[in-house]
Amino acid sequence: MIDREYDALFRDLAEQGFSCRDGVLPPDLIHDLYEEGLRAWQAGDFSEARVGPPQQQRRIPSIRGDSIRWLDDRRGEAGQEQTAQSRFLDWSETLRQALNQHFFLGLQRSEFHFAHYAPGAGYGRHMDQHRGQPHRRITLILYLTPERSPEDGGELCLFHPEDPDREWLRVEPERGRLVLFRSELLPHSVLPARRPRWSLTGWFRNDP
Repeated sequence: MIDREYDALFRDLAEQGFSCRDGVLPPDLIHDLYEEGLRAWQAGDFSEARVGPPQQQRRIPSIRGDSIRWLDDRRGEAGQEQTAQSRFLDWSETLRQALNQHFFLGLQRSEFHFAHYAPGAGYGRHMDQHRGQPHRRITLILYLTPERSPEDGGELCLFHPEDPDREWLRVEPERGRLVLFRSELLPHSVLPARRPRWSLTGWFRNDP
Protein backbone atom coordinates (compact mmCIF):
# COMPACT_ATOMS: atom_id res chain seq x y z
CA MET A 1 0.00 0.00 0.00
CA ILE A 2 1.22 3.51 -0.84
CA ASP A 3 1.93 5.61 2.24
CA ARG A 4 -0.70 8.30 2.68
CA GLU A 5 2.01 10.95 2.96
CA TYR A 6 2.70 10.44 -0.74
CA ASP A 7 -0.94 10.59 -1.90
CA ALA A 8 -0.97 14.29 -2.84
CA LEU A 9 2.52 14.18 -4.34
CA PHE A 10 1.68 11.23 -6.54
CA ARG A 11 -1.73 12.55 -7.55
CA ASP A 12 -0.22 15.78 -8.89
CA LEU A 13 2.66 13.93 -10.50
CA ALA A 14 0.22 11.64 -12.32
CA GLU A 15 -2.09 14.46 -13.46
CA GLN A 16 0.44 17.10 -14.54
CA GLY A 17 3.91 15.57 -14.37
CA PHE A 18 4.82 17.89 -11.50
CA SER A 19 4.24 18.10 -7.76
CA CYS A 20 5.19 20.62 -5.08
CA ARG A 21 4.54 20.17 -1.35
CA ASP A 22 5.70 21.74 1.91
CA GLY A 23 6.39 19.90 5.15
CA VAL A 24 7.00 16.45 3.67
CA LEU A 25 10.30 16.07 5.53
CA PRO A 26 10.75 17.05 9.21
CA PRO A 27 12.22 20.49 9.97
CA ASP A 28 15.10 19.03 11.98
CA LEU A 29 16.25 17.02 8.96
CA ILE A 30 16.04 20.12 6.73
CA HIS A 31 18.12 22.05 9.28
CA ASP A 32 20.72 19.30 9.58
CA LEU A 33 21.04 18.90 5.81
CA TYR A 34 21.66 22.63 5.45
CA GLU A 35 24.27 22.57 8.20
CA GLU A 36 26.10 19.63 6.62
CA GLY A 37 26.03 21.32 3.23
CA LEU A 38 27.27 24.59 4.71
CA ARG A 39 30.17 22.87 6.47
CA ALA A 40 31.17 21.14 3.23
CA TRP A 41 31.01 24.50 1.41
CA GLN A 42 33.18 26.18 4.05
CA ALA A 43 35.66 23.30 3.80
CA GLY A 44 35.99 23.84 0.04
CA ASP A 45 34.38 20.51 -0.87
CA PHE A 46 32.08 21.88 -3.60
CA SER A 47 33.00 21.96 -7.29
CA GLU A 48 31.74 24.18 -10.09
CA ALA A 49 28.86 22.51 -11.93
CA ARG A 50 29.12 21.71 -15.64
CA VAL A 51 26.64 21.24 -18.45
CA GLY A 52 26.25 18.61 -21.14
CA PRO A 53 26.39 14.79 -21.25
CA PRO A 54 29.05 13.08 -19.10
CA GLN A 55 31.54 12.65 -21.95
CA GLN A 56 31.33 16.30 -23.06
CA GLN A 57 30.79 18.36 -19.91
CA ARG A 58 31.88 21.99 -19.86
CA ARG A 59 31.79 24.83 -17.37
CA ILE A 60 29.68 27.67 -18.81
CA PRO A 61 28.74 30.09 -15.98
CA SER A 62 26.41 32.09 -18.23
CA ILE A 63 24.26 28.95 -18.57
CA ARG A 64 24.81 27.23 -15.23
CA GLY A 65 26.29 29.07 -12.27
CA ASP A 66 25.88 26.74 -9.30
CA SER A 67 28.44 24.68 -7.40
CA ILE A 68 27.67 21.16 -6.22
CA ARG A 69 28.73 18.40 -3.86
CA TRP A 70 27.43 14.85 -4.21
CA LEU A 71 25.88 13.35 -1.10
CA ASP A 72 28.01 11.14 1.09
CA ASP A 73 26.35 7.97 2.41
CA ARG A 74 29.17 6.91 4.72
CA ARG A 75 27.71 6.07 8.13
CA GLY A 76 30.89 6.11 10.21
CA GLU A 77 31.75 3.60 12.90
CA ALA A 78 29.19 1.22 14.35
CA GLY A 79 27.01 2.94 16.91
CA GLN A 80 27.62 6.44 15.58
CA GLU A 81 24.62 8.61 14.82
CA GLN A 82 23.55 8.75 11.17
CA THR A 83 24.39 11.87 9.22
CA ALA A 84 21.56 13.96 7.79
CA GLN A 85 22.64 12.84 4.35
CA SER A 86 22.22 9.17 5.29
CA ARG A 87 18.84 9.91 6.88
CA PHE A 88 17.72 11.65 3.70
CA LEU A 89 18.97 8.78 1.53
CA ASP A 90 17.04 6.30 3.68
CA TRP A 91 13.91 8.37 3.16
CA SER A 92 14.56 8.70 -0.59
CA GLU A 93 14.89 4.93 -0.89
CA THR A 94 11.41 4.54 0.61
CA LEU A 95 10.17 7.16 -1.86
CA ARG A 96 11.81 5.30 -4.77
CA GLN A 97 10.03 2.10 -3.85
CA ALA A 98 6.71 3.94 -3.53
CA LEU A 99 7.19 5.58 -6.94
CA ASN A 100 7.81 2.17 -8.48
CA GLN A 101 4.77 0.70 -6.79
CA HIS A 102 2.54 3.53 -7.98
CA PHE A 103 3.93 4.34 -11.46
CA PHE A 104 5.77 1.13 -12.50
CA LEU A 105 8.82 3.16 -13.54
CA GLY A 106 11.45 0.52 -12.86
CA LEU A 107 13.55 2.95 -10.83
CA GLN A 108 16.69 1.17 -9.69
CA ARG A 109 18.81 3.86 -8.07
CA SER A 110 19.14 7.53 -7.22
CA GLU A 111 21.78 10.26 -7.21
CA PHE A 112 21.67 13.50 -5.23
CA HIS A 113 23.88 16.52 -4.63
CA PHE A 114 23.88 19.74 -2.67
CA ALA A 115 23.59 22.82 -4.90
CA HIS A 116 24.78 26.29 -3.93
CA TYR A 117 23.96 29.35 -6.02
CA ALA A 118 25.98 32.45 -5.17
CA PRO A 119 24.35 35.89 -5.66
CA GLY A 120 23.92 36.48 -9.39
CA ALA A 121 24.06 32.79 -10.32
CA GLY A 122 21.25 30.95 -12.09
CA TYR A 123 20.67 28.10 -14.52
CA GLY A 124 19.30 28.59 -18.03
CA ARG A 125 16.43 26.62 -19.49
CA HIS A 126 17.30 22.94 -19.86
CA MET A 127 16.06 19.37 -19.61
CA ASP A 128 17.33 16.94 -16.99
CA GLN A 129 17.25 14.03 -19.41
CA HIS A 130 20.05 14.28 -21.99
CA ARG A 131 19.47 13.18 -25.57
CA GLY A 132 20.32 9.50 -25.94
CA GLN A 133 20.53 9.04 -22.15
CA PRO A 134 16.96 8.36 -20.98
CA HIS A 135 17.73 6.99 -17.51
CA ARG A 136 16.78 9.99 -15.37
CA ARG A 137 13.05 9.59 -14.86
CA ILE A 138 12.05 11.66 -11.80
CA THR A 139 13.73 14.88 -10.67
CA LEU A 140 13.67 15.78 -6.96
CA ILE A 141 14.48 19.20 -5.48
CA LEU A 142 14.46 19.96 -1.76
CA TYR A 143 15.03 23.60 -0.77
CA LEU A 144 17.28 24.33 2.21
CA THR A 145 17.88 28.12 2.24
CA PRO A 146 17.16 29.53 5.73
CA GLU A 147 15.22 32.74 6.33
CA ARG A 148 14.41 33.30 2.68
CA SER A 149 12.43 36.37 1.57
CA PRO A 150 10.60 36.96 -1.77
CA GLU A 151 13.30 39.45 -2.81
CA ASP A 152 15.99 36.77 -2.72
CA GLY A 153 15.27 35.43 -6.23
CA GLY A 154 16.33 31.97 -7.34
CA GLU A 155 12.83 30.82 -8.33
CA LEU A 156 12.36 27.59 -10.27
CA CYS A 157 10.65 28.25 -13.62
CA LEU A 158 8.86 25.36 -15.32
CA PHE A 159 8.00 25.66 -19.00
CA HIS A 160 5.00 24.03 -20.66
CA PRO A 161 5.85 20.58 -22.04
CA GLU A 162 3.94 21.28 -25.27
CA ASP A 163 5.23 24.85 -25.66
CA PRO A 164 8.76 25.08 -24.21
CA ASP A 165 8.93 28.84 -24.83
CA ARG A 166 5.97 29.50 -22.54
CA GLU A 167 6.52 29.69 -18.79
CA TRP A 168 4.00 27.46 -17.04
CA LEU A 169 4.76 27.63 -13.31
CA ARG A 170 7.12 29.52 -11.03
CA VAL A 171 8.11 27.97 -7.69
CA GLU A 172 9.48 29.99 -4.78
CA PRO A 173 12.41 28.05 -3.24
CA GLU A 174 11.05 28.16 0.32
CA ARG A 175 12.89 26.15 2.93
CA GLY A 176 11.54 22.61 3.30
CA ARG A 177 9.61 22.70 0.00
CA LEU A 178 9.81 19.49 -2.01
CA VAL A 179 9.44 19.40 -5.79
CA LEU A 180 9.08 16.30 -7.96
CA PHE A 181 8.67 16.24 -11.74
CA ARG A 182 9.19 13.96 -14.71
CA SER A 183 12.72 14.52 -15.95
CA GLU A 184 11.90 13.89 -19.62
CA LEU A 185 8.82 16.10 -19.68
CA LEU A 186 9.49 19.58 -18.29
CA PRO A 187 12.03 22.17 -19.44
CA HIS A 188 12.99 24.36 -16.51
CA SER A 189 15.37 27.05 -15.33
CA VAL A 190 16.57 28.73 -12.13
CA LEU A 191 16.30 32.52 -12.03
CA PRO A 192 19.37 34.38 -10.75
CA ALA A 193 19.67 34.37 -6.97
CA ARG A 194 20.16 37.62 -5.06
CA ARG A 195 21.56 35.92 -1.95
CA PRO A 196 23.05 32.44 -1.43
CA ARG A 197 20.52 29.78 -2.45
CA TRP A 198 20.77 26.23 -1.12
CA SER A 199 19.04 23.07 -2.27
CA LEU A 200 19.41 19.33 -2.50
CA THR A 201 18.82 18.10 -6.04
CA GLY A 202 18.88 14.75 -7.77
CA TRP A 203 17.21 12.07 -9.82
CA PHE A 204 15.65 8.65 -9.62
CA ARG A 205 17.03 6.52 -12.45
CA ASN A 206 16.04 3.30 -14.18
CA ASP A 207 19.56 2.05 -15.01
CA PRO A 208 21.48 -0.39 -12.74
